[in-house]
Amino acid sequence: MSDLTPRPVVLDLWCDLECPDCRTALDDVRALRERFGDRLDVRLRHFPLEKHRHAYAAAQATEEAFAQGKGGEFYEAVLARVEDLSKGGEAFLLQTARELDLDADEFDTALIDGRHLLIVDADQAEGKAIGVTGTPTYVIDGERLDGGKSQEGLRERIEEIATRLISTETSA
Repeated sequence: MSDLTPRPVVLDLWCDLECPDCRTALDDVRALRERFGDRLDVRLRHFPLEKHRHAYAAAQATEEAFAQGKGGEFYEAVLARVEDLSKGGEAFLLQTARELDLDADEFDTALIDGRHLLIVDADQAEGKAIGVTGTPTYVIDGERLDGGKSQEGLRERIEEIATRLISTETSA
């Protein structure tokens, strides 16, 4: 059984949801999605940094939002207001869930019972294993691009790699 539909190119975005640089990266992610559509699969990978005290809870809450069908909307809403997350912590996360018509009580329970801890911990461990040290960090075709130092030129580099991979995939 062969599937003639080319697989999308995967772009992993290692992110801390309390990181202002990750908010900036969101514009690049939107532009990449607009350019490549479903040929580029942007996957959020959690890398909460110790210096951001609410990032770990935000990562867990995002996984709950994915479980409720609105993960992308949730993490974009949180990243758009990183200062509010820094000030409000879990109360802000629950408020954001309500704003998106998600089950805030289930969010609260998920943060208490830790049902998404393994996903967050696995992402963080994998990130460390491949050399992620800061956020945002992108990985595409095995190449790690560190946006925590500078976002300058990263979208262009990702576009180059994605274009090459997509043209290779469609000509195969």
